Amino acid sequence: MLLLIAGLFTLFLVCGLPVAFALGLASIPVFVMTGAMPPTVVIQKMVTATQSFPLLAVPFFILAGNLMNVTGITHRLVKFASLLTGWMAGGLAQVSIVLSFMMGGISGSAVADASMEARLLGPSMIKKGYSKANTAAVLAFGSIITATIPPSIGLILFGFVNEVSIGRLFLAGVLPGIFLTIVLMITSWFVARKNGYTPDLPELPKIKDLTASFFESIWALAFPVILIIGFRFGIFTATEAGAFLVFYALGVGLFVYRELDFTRLKEAICGSISDLGMVMLLIIMAAVLGYAMTIERAPQQITEFVTTLTENRTAILILVVGVLVVSGMFLEGAANILLVTPIVMPVLVSAGYDPVHMGILIVTLINFGGLTPPVGVIMFTVCGILGVKTGEYTRASIPFFIAMVLFFILMAAVPGLTLLLPNTLM
Repeated sequence: MLLLIAGLFTLFLVCGLPVAFALGLASIPVFVMTGAMPPTVVIQKMVTATQSFPLLAVPFFILAGNLMNVTGITHRLVKFASLLTGWMAGGLAQVSIVLSFMMGGISGSAVADASMEARLLGPSMIKKGYSKANTAAVLAFGSIITATIPPSIGLILFGFVNEVSIGRLFLAGVLPGIFLTIVLMITSWFVARKNGYTPDLPELPKIKDLTASFFESIWALAFPVILIIGFRFGIFTATEAGAFLVFYALGVGLFVYRELDFTRLKEAICGSISDLGMVMLLIIMAAVLGYAMTIERAPQQITEFVTTLTENRTAILILVVGVLVVSGMFLEGAANILLVTPIVMPVLVSAGYDPVHMGILIVTLINFGGLTPPVGVIMFTVCGILGVKTGEYTRASIPFFIAMVLFFILMAAVPGLTLLLPNTLM
C-alpha cells in the first residue's frame, strides 16, 4: 500500500506525468513484485472497465451538453439570467451564478462551465468595473453549482465506481444545488455592496420581457425537469436518459431554434470525442490501480487505520473531508473521484453514513478542491483565461471560501437536505 502511494506521488509531483498514465504506472509494483497481476489480467481489467451499462451515460450526457451549447441555448440562458438578477447589486456576478445553476442541466462539468463563463461573461464584468480577481472568484465558485445539479458527470462517475444508484444521486443533488446557488448569490451581494458594484440593469424587468425570455429558454430549463420526472416514474435509467437527451438536443437545434448545421454538429461531436477520450483513459487506468489496491487490501487497511485513530463519526468525516480537499488541490475532479472515493467510501459507510448523502458531499468537496491553491484545476482555468494572479484570486475568494465552508457544514449536519427528494420520489 505504501509503495502504491509513494509511486503515485512521485509520478504526479516529481516526474510531472499526466494523471492517467501515473494511475496505470503506479500499479506496476504490485503485479511485478507480487505476481498477483500478470499482464493479461491488466489488459482484462482495462477492457472490463469500459464494458459497463451505467458508464454509457457519460458519453451520452457529454454529447448532449455539447449539442446544447452549439444550438444558441447558452446565449438565451444568459439573457434570461440577466433579466432575473441583473437588477441586483453586482448584477453580472449574480447573472453568472444563476447561469451556472441553469447550465447544471446541460454541461454537467464545473471546469467546462467555468471556462465557458470566463470567456462569455468575464470581459463584460471587467468592463463594468469588476476587478479581475473578483470576476475570477465569482465565476470559479459559481461553477461548483454545475457539478451538483443533474446531470453531473462527477455524480455519474461516483455512482459507477462506488456502486451507488445514479438516479438517486441525481435527485439528491437538486436541493443542495439550489441552496448553494442562494448562498453564493447572497455572498456576491455582500461583496458587490462592499466594492460598489452597480446593477447591470437600471430597474426591474418588465413582466412581458421576462415571460418572453423564459419561453425562449424553456427547452433548456426543461432539461433537469425531464430527468427528475423520468426517474420518478421509471421511464428511463440514467443511461437511457442520456440517450434520450441527445435526441432531445438534436431536436431543439434542428427544429426549434434551427441553429444546428453540419459545421456546428461536427464541432459538438469533435468536442465530445476529445472530452470522452480524456475521461475514458482515466477510467481504464483507474480500474487497473483499483484492482491493485484491492489486492493490497487498501480500503480495509485505511478503514482500520482511521478507526484506530478515532471511532467518532464526526471526527472520521472531518478526516475524510480533509483528505478530499487536499487531493482536490492536486488532481482533476474525474481522476479524484475514480482514485480517492473507492478508498474513503468504505470508511464512511462503516461509520454509518448514507452513500447517497456522502456522494453529493464528496463530489462537491472534490470540485471545491479545484478552486484552491496550489494547483486547483478550476482556479487555473479561470485565472489563465482572465489573466489573474493566483495570490490576487485567493484574496478575492475569501468571502466565498467562508460561504462554502458554512455550506459544507450544513450539508454534513442535515442529511435531509440531500436525501429528501430521493427518499420521497424513489
